[in-house]
Amino acid sequence: MLSLIKQEGVVFDAWKLLTLAGSQLAGTVSLPVGPLLVPVAVWHARRRELVEREYAHGWPLGVWLGAGEGAKAIADDLDDFSVVAVHFPKATDGRGCITARLLRRHYGYRGELRAFGELSSEQVFYLRHSGFDAFTLRADQAARELGAGLRDLNKAPKVATRQPLRLVPRCPATELPRLQNTRAA
Repeated sequence: MLSLIKQEGVVFDAWKLLTLAGSQLAGTVSLPVGPLLVPVAVWHARRRELVEREYAHGWPLGVWLGAGEGAKAIADDLDDFSVVAVHFPKATDGRGCITARLLRRHYGYRGELRAFGELSSEQVFYLRHSGFDAFTLRADQAARELGAGLRDLNKAPKVATRQPLRLVPRCPATELPRLQNTRAA
């Protein structure tokens, strides 16, 4: 089972990640029991069944977005998900960061936002600033590798976009009265 980095600690990941193999169809794939992360295609094909399953058994429901699927694909249904996960097929693929920012800032998603796939410790720092709050480890990845990126958050200087903009006059204060008089005239 995969591990999950959440709130700077490693926890057990009880969620099952459903993927579609080449011959499987979204409308007919078998759904395992328990907390489930489904691809967007399965969500669109079996929305009613998944929501009924959540209410009948109390199993949380989540959805995951592929690299090419944007936040708009699930924007109207965000209230139905406990977790939204975004897949990173390559460590250099930044589309997931844009998706996270849109989900948090534009669509107001407040639930768990999870990154999974090819993640590096250097990338975790930026993913956290984009809005992700959980990171799934691959089987070959050590928790300390990604955890180092989270610990770096506390050491790093504040990002410029988070700091208020200070307006400073370009001329000395002694020149301000003279400039104001010339503008008034």
